Amino acid sequence: MPPVNLVRYSFQMGIKIAIGGKGGVGKTTACAVWAQLFAEDGFDVLAIDADPNTNLCAAFGIPSERSPEPLVKMKQLIAERTGTRKDTVGAYFRLNPKVSDLPDRYRLEVNGTGYQTRKDAFGGHLKLLVLGGISQAGAGCACPEGAFLKALLTHTILQRQEVVLVDLAAGPEFMGRASVQGIDALVVVVEPGSRSTQTAINIARMAKELGIKQVAAIINKVTDVGQVETVKSQLEGMTILSSIEYCPAVQEADLQRKAVFQTSPELVNKLREAKNALKNLIPAGVGSNVSSK
Repeated sequence: MPPVNLVRYSFQMGIKIAIGGKGGVGKTTACAVWAQLFAEDGFDVLAIDADPNTNLCAAFGIPSERSPEPLVKMKQLIAERTGTRKDTVGAYFRLNPKVSDLPDRYRLEVNGTGYQTRKDAFGGHLKLLVLGGISQAGAGCACPEGAFLKALLTHTILQRQEVVLVDLAAGPEFMGRASVQGIDALVVVVEPGSRSTQTAINIARMAKELGIKQVAAIINKVTDVGQVETVKSQLEGMTILSSIEYCPAVQEADLQRKAVFQTSPELVNKLREAKNALKNLIPAGVGSNVSSK
């Protein structure tokens, strides 16, 4: 494969992309593969797991014993940064805690854990930051954990210089916390089914309300060609980046905790196609404030 032309891709340095959808549609798979494709293109990549289920480690093929503890579970750290005592309920706390040092402190190098970047001068570094999410009933931004997570996401989206990919929590609720304002694009993964398409429509609507200009979809787990046109007709004119056939090998990789990138060349090629289609949607100059390596 010839070296990547970094000039051609220069506007993508520092681009920020969030990936969402209904639970089980394949958003974590898409996030993991895209992270590896961007790294293969020569970019430094920070993949963020912001889902309470924290499955991104498994999608990278990282053994469970090497998987980092989600930052949202680090109660002492959150208490220190938000100014609350451990397990304090109903106390005042800092809405904008200091978090700028945490991504570098708690990131995990993915290179060599089931995925290898190309061995040439253009291979990028791939890092993983496991935030986790708030899953208990009634939780949201009005708590130290919520303020902590929002501050971390805001910092990585607005200040980090890598390509940042965020695996969002399932469903549209995450959008209501406005934690992803400032991203360059939101991609919704959809499977054939009314609940999945309705979730995608709700996420897209909320994204537009937050001022996110580029919203697109990937249709995943297609078992019949007619499903693609049906889903397209239901997505209210949303740009479709790619449609991907159902792949049993991906499910098997999940069961065995293998890197999905190495499981299905067809899936990887389809997601590469989707990545390139998204690149064409984003105006030149977006993310170009970051110099190349």
